[in-house]
Amino acid sequence: MGARGVNAVLSIVYLALATRALGLEGFGQFILAFTFAQSVVGFCSFQTWQGIVRWGQDKKQLPDATGFALALDGLTIVAGTVVAAAVLALAGDWLPLPGDLRAATFGLTVISLLSIRSTPIGILRLHDRYAKAASAESLTSVVRVLGAAVMALVAPTVLGFMAVWALAEVITAAAFWFLARGTQPLFWRHLSLTRIPAQEPKAWSFVFGTSLSAAVVVASRQLLVLLVGVLGGAALAGIYRVAMQIGEGLLKLAQALLKATYPELVRSPEVAREIAGRITRIAIITGLAAVALAFLGGRWLIGVIAGDEFLTAYTPMILLSAAAAVELVGASLEALLLARGKAMTNFLLRAVPTVIGLLALGWLIAVHGVAGASMAVLGASTATVVGLYLANRRFEKNRG
Repeated sequence: MGARGVNAVLSIVYLALATRALGLEGFGQFILAFTFAQSVVGFCSFQTWQGIVRWGQDKKQLPDATGFALALDGLTIVAGTVVAAAVLALAGDWLPLPGDLRAATFGLTVISLLSIRSTPIGILRLHDRYAKAASAESLTSVVRVLGAAVMALVAPTVLGFMAVWALAEVITAAAFWFLARGTQPLFWRHLSLTRIPAQEPKAWSFVFGTSLSAAVVVASRQLLVLLVGVLGGAALAGIYRVAMQIGEGLLKLAQALLKATYPELVRSPEVAREIAGRITRIAIITGLAAVALAFLGGRWLIGVIAGDEFLTAYTPMILLSAAAAVELVGASLEALLLARGKAMTNFLLRAVPTVIGLLALGWLIAVHGVAGASMAVLGASTATVVGLYLANRRFEKNRG
């Protein structure tokens, strides 16, 4: 929680530096380049940390679980590089990135792929090294703030800020791998895509279920920024990103809750419902307070951070705050469903509302502007969390 608080404050600082140094159009182009890289990573990567936590509980199976995760990471890097090269080469004017930024965007994407850190996160979570993981994660924001300050003074260009964000990814990944290596061996000799599936018949179902669920989250967040840019231009994407950065702070907290709660639910299934219920009650109070704060102080906050030209982000920010609050409430429900082995059910509960929201995006933006994209997110999040609640109730009823 402390690390999340530090990151939240620092993210406001580097957001202010980037928006004011690059301006509305330049910040929009930077956001589109960075979001493209994150989207490719999100769609092509596997949630290997969940596999390590799930199968690494058995110490005899831990080497194979780690080797399986490492093999999946290698697959991610290869697939992601190919996808990024193909999309950037074949994308025409529909992708609002100038030609001189596309090569740099490809470079940023490759660096982001090489910096994936789901496996070391899983190792640290498995061994309850939460403080170490939090410290490593904080490096991203620290490097971005320091680098953004330098670039704002020396070279306030889109390329300069892209270089800083790439450096932050590399340093953070190096810290995670260093800490993971100090916690347990990495078992490179056990690198294999077949050993765990041979021991666990439902391994691939679990891997694809968790990864597809994560891809849906990427579609509802990162891909949405790209689509806003495609439909409304780089400036509109920049405005939406400011709203998202300020309004979705709770979403990162929800993701942290998922990572922290999931190992405990796997280890202690007999008290899983009690743990999830307790966290949900706390999340409801926290979410309501955050939405109220966004409503009362959001306009002033946007003006102070990004400037008056970004004030149109106020309404989307409130809607995204509400969506993040809903996701915070649903984080423990999602962890509970995953701990019960229902990864594909979780995927479907996220996929269907997200696809409906994306299909309606063009109409929503045409009618409501940038706020329309936020409406799609809020609707999808609400439908998903209601589905998670009903799915867990059905599981308990069937088991009873």
